[in-house]
Amino acid sequence: MDPRTWFRDLTAYFLYIIFVATLGPLLFGFHLAELNAPEDVIRCKKESIVAAASLPQCIPMNPTQWGAVGSLYTLGGLLGALSAGPLADRYGRRRAMQITTVFFAVGPVFEALSPNMGVMAFGRLISGIGAGSSVVVVPIYISEISPPAEKGFFGSLTQVMCNLGILVAQLLGFFLSKGQYWRVILAAGGIIGVAQSLGLLFSVESPKYLADHGSLLEGRRILRRIRGEKFDLDEEVSGWGIVDSDELNDEEQTLLRNEDSVPHQSGSSATKRKSTRDDALNIVQVLRHPEYNKAALAIVMVMLAQQFSGINSIVMYGVSLLADLLESNSALLNLVVSAINIIVTASCAPLVDKLGRKACLLNSLAGMGISALLLAISIIKSISILSAVSVLLFVSSFALGLGPVPFLLSSELVGPDAIGATQSIALGANWIATFVVAQFFPLASAKLHGKVYFIFAALSAFFFLFISWFVPETKGKKSIDEVWGRERRDD
Repeated sequence: MDPRTWFRDLTAYFLYIIFVATLGPLLFGFHLAELNAPEDVIRCKKESIVAAASLPQCIPMNPTQWGAVGSLYTLGGLLGALSAGPLADRYGRRRAMQITTVFFAVGPVFEALSPNMGVMAFGRLISGIGAGSSVVVVPIYISEISPPAEKGFFGSLTQVMCNLGILVAQLLGFFLSKGQYWRVILAAGGIIGVAQSLGLLFSVESPKYLADHGSLLEGRRILRRIRGEKFDLDEEVSGWGIVDSDELNDEEQTLLRNEDSVPHQSGSSATKRKSTRDDALNIVQVLRHPEYNKAALAIVMVMLAQQFSGINSIVMYGVSLLADLLESNSALLNLVVSAINIIVTASCAPLVDKLGRKACLLNSLAGMGISALLLAISIIKSISILSAVSVLLFVSSFALGLGPVPFLLSSELVGPDAIGATQSIALGANWIATFVVAQFFPLASAKLHGKVYFIFAALSAFFFLFISWFVPETKGKKSIDEVWGRERRDD
């Protein structure tokens, strides 16, 4: 379907709740990049005439201490990722996002007002918990409120907003990396967090979540509000697999036909779940489940591929790695790479639904592997033009598949009872891999120089083979039994 056609069918309210929800991934990207540009000012490596009476102008930190401040963000992300899935399954997607905004609002207070390294590190830890939680819950929420045929497109917004957050942080850093204005950069994240908290007051719970947890009528009512008055809900609701219409009694049928005019009655028979789904599984249960453990392995490997293909070596360290070779302003180079990442990710978003999830992943890995080889050669041989082209191809290839697709798979490879725990497992693996790359790439780069990208090329080849063999295509599949090629089970 032409995107211009179905875009006209979307309601303003749907676009509103999508925007509010994706402020979480935006803040994930913002906090990931917020220390890049102002590093020299924060660490007292650059002097300024601006001073303050109550707070120090800068905080002296050696490289090890600076690394610890950055690493605590990934630790907070890991804690948030592991706890967010069960939280979202128990209390709902919207409530989980509301809890997340507390961390987004509080963390930057400690960061912006930090008098020493310890307070700043604690603020980064708190912000990391919010970020880790957000990138677990938001993809699930988007998957459950998006039109079924366009889940891939809207799921890509998680990565688009993450990239936008990186760009916003670097833009602020480009203009405010002087004096104590670095505190304004860190405080900006808290302002966005408060804005999301207020926006969520006017958002709604996932209708599919409500139906899965016993409120089918309320789920339909909210879905009507999201889709609009003219939208036919029957096909989408039947795709939830909650109950067959012929199993409803006359009273329930009447209520469902008039769901727009009937107020929510949590105790009515129409809102009681008719399926015999198990209660939400925890992480250990998913790993031991005879069917879901295979899906968990597939999703974890895709998440590892996202990080071990080397993208954060460019996002976090590419400027210092290539600044001498390209003879360019490092902050400006950061902005250009981030802007290109957003443009390509947004442009490629429709391909996730058109080509399929697996095809996008494989093409992405192939492009990144080739780019890594070219980048290694360009650094070793000091070919500046090839380096620039390789970096742009590297980032563009990532945006094609490895950027957006991993966030979609948790909701498409397992059943509703395992989505939250599986997403936590997946993002936990992602945060661990992010920590490994962030912590050890500078050392590997110093020892191996450009040859480190031969390692990333080899890892891309390995993950290409694994995904080709082990990860199924989910495009157009209506159930996990269809995804995995199993006979449909009677629930």
